[in-house]
Amino acid sequence: MVRLARAARRAGYATLSPNYPYRRPLEDIVDWLAPRVAAFEAGFTGPLHIITHSLGGLVARALIAARPPQRLGRVVMLAPPNKGSELADLLFRLRLARLVLGGAGPILRTGRMAADEAALGSIIYPLGIIAGDRPLFPLPLPLLPRPHDGKVSIASTHVAGLADHLTLPVTHTLMVYDRRVIAAALAFLKDGAF
Repeated sequence: MVRLARAARRAGYATLSPNYPYRRPLEDIVDWLAPRVAAFEAGFTGPLHIITHSLGGLVARALIAARPPQRLGRVVMLAPPNKGSELADLLFRLRLARLVLGGAGPILRTGRMAADEAALGSIIYPLGIIAGDRPLFPLPLPLLPRPHDGKVSIASTHVAGLADHLTLPVTHTLMVYDRRVIAAALAFLKDGAF
């Protein structure tokens, strides 16, 4: 997120790019992140906008549902597995989920438990989603519905209540470095649309 944060600062936004304990259960991640976000928000006036990548989108949803920022503005999610990822499902079937995904694994499944889904809350804020449709390696991944970015299908990025959705020819892992993605994310913060 370094390049994206740098571009946001150049556009006049103060930035916070926390490295959260992503291998912990979602509730623990929110508990760790909430005071840091609150302290950051207290340091300025105006709306608190959020840009996330991948699991970060689910973390942001859970944070907003459990401990909403006082001045929440717009939210941009890059390749969020809002409906889960079939790759996570495969890791669970192979009994590798705990090793690879850690405690956050259950929230990444396509068939989430009702309590996990409830923890993500409803989308009642301006949300823009950017998805990619190019896998990093051009190998066929039959377990992922096409089109996909190599980890998350475009269909899985959608969620009820979103304001705008954009698909770009980028990969899951590298999209945070792409100029088109960065420009679109900043455009959504400014205008509420891509």
